[in-house]
Amino acid sequence: MNIIFHRWQHKCKNRLQRRLDKSHDTITFQPRLTASNIHYEISDKTHAITCGGIGLFHALARRVGLIARIDERLHLLKLHMPYHESDHVLNIAYNALCGGTRLQDLELRRNDEAFLDALGARRIPDPTTTGDFCRRFTRESIETLIDAINETRLGVWAEQPDSFFDCAFIDMDGTLTETTGQCKHGMDISYNGTWGYHPLVVSLANTAEVLSIVNRSGNRPSHEHAAREVTRSLWLCLRAGFRKIVLRGDTDFSQTEHLDGWNGFEQVRFIFGYNAMSNLVEMAENLPESAWQRLERPARYAVRTQPRQRPVNVKDLIVRERAFETLRLQAEEVAEFEYQPSACRQSFRMVVIRKNITKEKGEQALIDEIRYFFYITNERVWSASEVVFSANDRCHQENLIAQLKGGVRALHSPLATLESNWAYMVMTALAWNLKAWWALSLPEAAGRWRERHRAEKQWVLHLEFRSFLNAFMLLPCQILQTGRKVIYRVLSWNRYLPIFFRLVNKLRC
Repeated sequence: MNIIFHRWQHKCKNRLQRRLDKSHDTITFQPRLTASNIHYEISDKTHAITCGGIGLFHALARRVGLIARIDERLHLLKLHMPYHESDHVLNIAYNALCGGTRLQDLELRRNDEAFLDALGARRIPDPTTTGDFCRRFTRESIETLIDAINETRLGVWAEQPDSFFDCAFIDMDGTLTETTGQCKHGMDISYNGTWGYHPLVVSLANTAEVLSIVNRSGNRPSHEHAAREVTRSLWLCLRAGFRKIVLRGDTDFSQTEHLDGWNGFEQVRFIFGYNAMSNLVEMAENLPESAWQRLERPARYAVRTQPRQRPVNVKDLIVRERAFETLRLQAEEVAEFEYQPSACRQSFRMVVIRKNITKEKGEQALIDEIRYFFYITNERVWSASEVVFSANDRCHQENLIAQLKGGVRALHSPLATLESNWAYMVMTALAWNLKAWWALSLPEAAGRWRERHRAEKQWVLHLEFRSFLNAFMLLPCQILQTGRKVIYRVLSWNRYLPIFFRLVNKLRC
């Protein structure tokens, strides 16, 4: 297998490089897209699919025990005629992995004979049956499904190197899911006037995995149910063996009544934004000037070649030309002091940033303004600057939520009730988790290839969803059924196939 693959890859790679070589280009007098005599034919014996990576995902789901665990824990169907609970759950997740964006796209998979053969299925649930399955969920059964997924996650984490368990960063945030429907149970109007739901997302920042999703009405505050879900994720990470766990959230999640409890865990640290209340601002203003240190933020990236000239900031030119009012940050300073919230029995470390902001109108500076931003934490080892940088890293969860909305399309509400839409969100978000498990399951060589394989693993782990699909999922494959085997015959080459086949070889072993 390896010899044949290396020969095939070497031949395809060299052939493609010759076609992309620009050194032999000459002046041409006609477009390069020259195909004109195009014909379409029907193949009666050959079956192929465009999403050839689906077989590897199904093998992964079976290997990590996801299928068996869902059927063991989740009981929504009295009779299995013919589908089991895992068939419905994976059907929704696979729809997203195959590029589907709505329930109706299940009809495309259901009417594709090659796709059914690829998964060894006679048929898969249609959109109506899938919607009926989602409506069977209650709050308790949704939490059962989340627990089953998290139990499977422990097995994937157990295969990671020891350095993986140094520190876990658990982030939490709420996001609005707008809907144009008028008869959806549980929908409500949000603070910005839009109708819909307000799901809570709890994630592991290390791998961008979704640990928990809670669907709520659109008018509910961000922190509602957050403490319970954070505690669930906290116990999960403790069971996994993480030596340190850091909880992070914005000002809405600084739930002071729970800080003492979380501080009671030896491994747990928290960094939460805190509202700039008048007493805190007064305490910050009364700090001596020697307590403040300039906050130097690191560069966003390192220049690997020669630094390029920055382009003209067109937006800034328009703001100045039309004399719009704008705020410009001049300097940042950081300090800290002890503070005991009224709901806590002990004091914690309060880190404060003092920002010097100038309000400008056109080319004229109108007024200088001082603003304070606060972070409460029980982390005593890190410097104040490191606490600020770690709190700001939580903004990566905004990218995760954007992927769940625009890439996976998990944070949508195609059904009629709050619980059914919640179940749909959890099952569709499973596609994103499977993508993370796919990357975490990549083997690392023990020799000179170790660093390269580790870098490729991190690269795949942090790929955007659509980029991942184009690289590893949307592979044209011929489907063959011989004896007891289902063979996926890859029909085209891309440069990511060596990574793909590394995981293929591991799952086969």
